[in-house]
Amino acid sequence: MNFSIKKQETPLFIKLMYALGQMGWSLGAYGVANLLIYFYMPPQTGQEPVFMPYIYQGAVLGVATIIGLLSFSGRIFDAVTDPLVANWSDRAIVRFGRRRFFMAIGFLPFALFSALIFTPVTPGVSWLNVAWLFVCVLLLYFFMTIYVTPYTALISELGHTPNERLTISTFISVTFALGYGLGTQVFFFQHVLQTQYGLSAETAFKTVMSAFAILSALLMALPVIFVNEERYCISKPSYEPPLAAIRSVFGNRNFRYFAISDLMYWLALTFIQMGIAYYVTILLQLEAQYGSLVLMGMLGSSFVFYVPTNILARKWGKKRLMVFAFAAFTVIYLLMFFLGKYPLPPIMQIVTLGVLASIPIAIFSILPNAVVADIIESDAAVSGGHKAAIFFAVRSFMMKMGMSVANLLFPSLLLLGNSVQNPTGVRATAAAASVFCLLGWLLFSRYNEKEVLAAQA
Repeated sequence: MNFSIKKQETPLFIKLMYALGQMGWSLGAYGVANLLIYFYMPPQTGQEPVFMPYIYQGAVLGVATIIGLLSFSGRIFDAVTDPLVANWSDRAIVRFGRRRFFMAIGFLPFALFSALIFTPVTPGVSWLNVAWLFVCVLLLYFFMTIYVTPYTALISELGHTPNERLTISTFISVTFALGYGLGTQVFFFQHVLQTQYGLSAETAFKTVMSAFAILSALLMALPVIFVNEERYCISKPSYEPPLAAIRSVFGNRNFRYFAISDLMYWLALTFIQMGIAYYVTILLQLEAQYGSLVLMGMLGSSFVFYVPTNILARKWGKKRLMVFAFAAFTVIYLLMFFLGKYPLPPIMQIVTLGVLASIPIAIFSILPNAVVADIIESDAAVSGGHKAAIFFAVRSFMMKMGMSVANLLFPSLLLLGNSVQNPTGVRATAAAASVFCLLGWLLFSRYNEKEVLAAQA
């Protein structure tokens, strides 16, 4: 492959095909990130159970749960494999493209296992279901890493200037939101299949997840087909072994501040994403499908702020906006703690907080990837090596560590109470999310954006 610096400018069509891959993998990852605990440990509303129990749902060792440990193990495995796959991709010299090669291997199995994790092998509570779920979760995360890590590395390689990287980051934030937003509609589609076609809740849910898997595979195939790395990407292979590459990434002070604050953000966000079904059904005593509608409305409202975010980021810098977003989420998540206690109708309470949250959601949807891309180009200018995949992999590692810890802690907090009569655990998850965002706010305040941009000049 030709690694010369001069490359053809990436056309709009190619950027759009690339961005649609993000919609595919965000849809494929939605279930394991947000619905696994809901499926295997559904809310206790006092009515008939939503789904049949397949694994033991009580406490293990007094504080943990089976589903929490499985989710945590999968996320840890996912996080650990990120730097390894990134180093393979950074060091690869493949005519087809060092990023596309791995993406082509990963997209089909990733989509397949996104459906299989909701397909237990035997009815009723059984250790066979635990073993099956454990294997499926690990394989899902492995193939997701094979696809997503090289995919994100293309942000800095397709974008040849800071503004172009910001544009690409905006595109993929839109398509990520579209994939995520479609994922949030699982309860709506489940309700339609139940009421219009007479399917049971569980069969309807599994049917929707299978349809999502097929669509995600089709979307993930698009950048594999259309993105020609030889023609559009500026990159050089890296010859650093994995540990040396990871050490050099963590040696970048500004990246360390960003990565640890990002971990806190994902801890908080994962708590809220997993908690929305509980906030709606337990704290507000509404039907579960209202959670889908609120999430979709929140994401849709965030699009209104995408253009202002781009304009203000170019004018004021990315750091100021992200610091504001951390502060806003700190307050909003604290307000969620009191859901059900405000003198407003239940639907108005969650809608109001959803609208407020749409502003920081827009900022965090666009800017983090652009910040990492800026750090990558700054590091390349100083060191002479282009390690895009390993930087994004370490960012992904920290993100997934946040998700892993959230998957472990969230169901443990629910043991304090996840019923209408005792919602203590549900409220505790919102309070914890607020604390995590406060820590992220303090950490990211130390990021030196001027130093990063000056190194690229």
